Amino acid sequence: MIGLPKLSQLDGVASTRIWLASQPADMRCSFDRLAELAASVTGEDPLSGHLFLFRGRGGDRLKVLYWDADGYALWYKRLEEGTFKLPKIEEGVRSVQLRASELAMMLDGIDLKSVRRVKRYQRKKDWLSAKPADSCVGHFNRTHAAPAGESG
Repeated sequence: MIGLPKLSQLDGVASTRIWLASQPADMRCSFDRLAELAASVTGEDPLSGHLFLFRGRGGDRLKVLYWDADGYALWYKRLEEGTFKLPKIEEGVRSVQLRASELAMMLDGIDLKSVRRVKRYQRKKDWLSAKPADSCVGHFNRTHAAPAGESG
């Protein structure tokens, strides 16, 4: 069976991003029109290998466009009952980035608006340029200083 990459495959590839267009798309659109739409709403290159998600006006249809080494691939799902429950999207935002786990939950029928993410550690981007606290450096120098008359 041909389908989307598995969650475990996406989680292992940090370079693959998942973008959800915030506004409904015309589900009659195919490869080229969706690629144009992906570029305009996300600012990303549709040939990047990222996944670009588009939902229908009724909320029961979802198309996923991605570049698969030698051409576009399009995955399309229509729900027989119910709608896809999208994450909370702030007004004026044209697209949101999802995690692979969020996409899996959305496809499984979990309402992403009701999912509450707990606080997690996030490394600061400028951690290399940060200077250690003076008290730590002073303590290290006092406790690890060479005895008088010796040099290291």
